[in-house]
Amino acid sequence: MSDMSLFKGNSMVSSDLFKSLQEVDDNLLSGSSDYTSRRISFKGSKFREIVNGDQVNVSKEDSMNIVIVNAAPLSRVYYGGEYDPSNVTPPTCWSDDTKTPAESVPVDKRMSPTCAQCPMNIKGSGQGETRACKFSQRLAIAPELDLGTVYQVSLPATSIFGDSKDGNMPMQAYAKFLRAHNTPAIAVVTKMYFDENSDVPKLYFKPERPLDEAELAKAVELKDSEEATKAVTFTVSQTDKVSPAPEAVKKQAVKEAPAPEEEK
Repeated sequence: MSDMSLFKGNSMVSSDLFKSLQEVDDNLLSGSSDYTSRRISFKGSKFREIVNGDQVNVSKEDSMNIVIVNAAPLSRVYYGGEYDPSNVTPPTCWSDDTKTPAESVPVDKRMSPTCAQCPMNIKGSGQGETRACKFSQRLAIAPELDLGTVYQVSLPATSIFGDSKDGNMPMQAYAKFLRAHNTPAIAVVTKMYFDENSDVPKLYFKPERPLDEAELAKAVELKDSEEATKAVTFTVSQTDKVSPAPEAVKKQAVKEAPAPEEEK
C-alpha cells in the first residue's frame, strides 16, 4: 500500500468522527507552529530585529516610528542566573500582574506566594541597590511603514517609569500625555528613541502624527490578531521559542484572536 493510497477512497476522512478526533493531531503538532515570532531588542542601545530568536537586522538609526497596537499590564520577571541578552533563557519566576507569580510558573520555581513578600523584591537583592525581580511591560507594535507586521517590545523599568523632562517621556508619562489629550496610543504614530545620556538602553516616546483613516483601520485590525495577542502574553524566551508557551496561553491566543489576513 502506498502512502497516498491510505487516504484515497477512505470515506471516514471527511466524517464528523474524524474531525472530532483532530485534537490528537493538534497535540502532536504542538510546538511545531508555522507562526513567525518577531521582536525588537535594545541591546547596546541599538534597535535589533529578532525573528524566531535570530538577529536579522541592526538599525543604524537611533529612533523608530511605530504604532502601539496593544499592550500588556505591567509585569515582573526574575532570572535566577546571570542574564545574557545574546543568549536568551527562560526566566525563573515572573508575574503578569506584579502581585503574585503567574499561573504558568512551575510551583517549585515560585520565589514567594506574593510579590510583596518576595526576597527578590528587596533592594540589594540585585546588583548594587537594585531589586533582582524587575518590572517590565510588553507591547505589540507595528512599524509606521509596515502596518501589517507585528513585533514584540519588552520595555525595561527604565523606559517605563519617570517624569517627562524637556519633552522626553518614558512610557507611563507618555501614556498620561496621550490621555490628557483624549488620544489612544493606537491612533498615532509614536517616535521611540534612545536616551543618549543613559549608560543602559533607555527609551523615550513622543507623538509624531495622527493615523489617517485607512491606517487606523489596519491598526485596529491588528490589535486582536494572533500575533499581537502573543506579543503581549509571551515572555521573551517564549517569543524566541526558547521555552514553550503555556498551553492556556496558546489556546487563548488562538481562541480570542481572529486569523490574520494573508530584556530585562
